[in-house]
Amino acid sequence: MTGSAADRVRVIGPGQTYVGKQGFTYGTGASAETVGAQQVCMNILPIPVGGRAKVHYHRGIETIAYLLDGESSLYYGDNLEHRITVRAGEQVYVPADVPHAPANESTAPCTVIVVHSSGSDQDGIVILPDLDAILASKIGR
Repeated sequence: MTGSAADRVRVIGPGQTYVGKQGFTYGTGASAETVGAQQVCMNILPIPVGGRAKVHYHRGIETIAYLLDGESSLYYGDNLEHRITVRAGEQVYVPADVPHAPANESTAPCTVIVVHSSGSDQDGIVILPDLDAILASKIGR
């Protein structure tokens, strides 16, 4: 290991946030923006009761989400024809280019740790407004 790589080791503390293109406020984690990450990033996603993302996909980027607490739904597929429920302690993998939108349809907030195969979770995001209308009809908002 070179000295320059060792000099880049960082701890990211809690408290900083940003609003993503997906419509959520994220807890800032390790990413291109904070530590210069190039191939992976991790952020914290608190989802309030009734919260949902804009329908989107990540062009060429895989996603893994670990539900730290609570319960969340994930709508996914070309026409959001699939829905799964993810509970605390479970992980969900979303391949690159799959339209999806997490939603908190439960009665309590939930917290998700989100990892992407890119230095920034905002890389490659494609928002799909036509599918937002489909999602709104499915969950009533």
